[in-house]
Amino acid sequence: MSLSSPSPASERTRLLVSVLVGVTMVAGIISSLGAPLIPSVARTLHVSLDTAQWSLTVALLSASVSAPIMGRLGDGRHRRETIIGGLMIVLAGSIIAGAAQSLGVLVVGRAMQGVGLGLAPVTMAAARDHLPADRSPGVIGILSVAGAAAVGAGYPISGLIASELGVHTAFSFGALMSGIALVAAVKVIPSNRDSGDVRLDVSGAIIVALGLIALLLAIGQGETWGWGSAAIIGLFAAAVVIFAVWIRLELTREMPLVDLRQLRHRAVLTADLAAVVLGLAMYMFLTLITEFMQEPALAGYGFGSSTLVAGLCLVPFSVMSLMASRTTSTITRRLGASTVLVGGTLTIAAAGVFFALFHGAVWEAFVTMGVIGVGFGYTFAAIPGLITRAVPDHETGSAMGLYQVIRYIGFSIGSALAAAILASHTAAGASHPGEQGYITALWVGTAVCALSAACSWLLSRGDRMPSPDAMARPDRERLVLEDAELATAGLVGIEAEPPHS
Repeated sequence: MSLSSPSPASERTRLLVSVLVGVTMVAGIISSLGAPLIPSVARTLHVSLDTAQWSLTVALLSASVSAPIMGRLGDGRHRRETIIGGLMIVLAGSIIAGAAQSLGVLVVGRAMQGVGLGLAPVTMAAARDHLPADRSPGVIGILSVAGAAAVGAGYPISGLIASELGVHTAFSFGALMSGIALVAAVKVIPSNRDSGDVRLDVSGAIIVALGLIALLLAIGQGETWGWGSAAIIGLFAAAVVIFAVWIRLELTREMPLVDLRQLRHRAVLTADLAAVVLGLAMYMFLTLITEFMQEPALAGYGFGSSTLVAGLCLVPFSVMSLMASRTTSTITRRLGASTVLVGGTLTIAAAGVFFALFHGAVWEAFVTMGVIGVGFGYTFAAIPGLITRAVPDHETGSAMGLYQVIRYIGFSIGSALAAAILASHTAAGASHPGEQGYITALWVGTAVCALSAACSWLLSRGDRMPSPDAMARPDRERLVLEDAELATAGLVGIEAEPPHS
């Protein structure tokens, strides 16, 4: 009996799935080149920890601007070009970061790498439109798992490379991965030029980028330049003015970069406030704990861990986030989305309190990251559902776009704030902050989480559970699944449990 060969259509489908999974994994791995490598960047380039922090902050800043742009382009007729162009930018950025001998050059490369954080939603859109209807839902689920697996593996892999071959090789590793993904994307991903065109709010993107740069510079350089200096006060004032102009512009645009009008829904306002605050707290905790682990024990604190061990410390965060998120839907049906959001936030706060009080052994850092992962698994998987069930179907996409931008802004501010607090506790001429700097920053992150929990509870009082029919709407279910996977901007993939009727 002869075996029939696969049809050309099935072969094209198989290749497309492989490439989409590969691109998603590359984005996940490259996104892991962040917090664990900051101490290595500081040592290699002979800069302070707070200065080296810009290698992470700038990538998040880039993501906050590029993600909505790539998402909008991916919805139109230029999806293939968006994926290829994004990979080309990531490839060039990886080469620049790998060769950088100064922080300025590294920051440029990392900003280009940050563009990769916007690739995953575009690959999911490609799977939805270019695969058979019976295959696309399963492939989107595979992409979710692939993103989680890549990031979970990326932490120790990048840590191992940095420990054995240096931090430049770790960044160059991103060039190898993105180069392979680029070639595959050029050969396999089909064009969708027959789709409708979209209008891109270029001026809105430029204005919000300027506002974010002013705000992050003010936070990051406040200690160095003086919080009361004319430069810092001027930057804060400029940020306020620029954001005011941007908000007014976005409210008057027919097709804005993000639709701020969605904030009129109380649930959307609640979710977005929680997103920016939780994003801030998450990047504070990730930065603080991985850097604390690598501080030399001779300083009187820290564990003197290698970059590899610091990377491994983030694996419990990824694993526990994924595990917690898979039960979110069941718990939400029983307790309500607002209860899950508040409970998850308080879980994160409890983990911050634990490590602020007990940080004398490596296992305490691993346990803390695991508990933080549980909290973020619940909160970041609950927020998309809270939004999509509160807005009409035709407004779901714009509401989720606003949430994504808000979340990235929180990530950027958290990274800069952690650096600013550590800098304020670093003695003149010293290369390492004092232990009290880490403790203070942990308490600040904890307080931020407590504030978020209180605001979420107050704003969501009287929140009613959605009907089973609303929970089961296919379009909303898909959006919840896709956005929950991206909830931590590539730091952890979340495959939320599908809603049930």
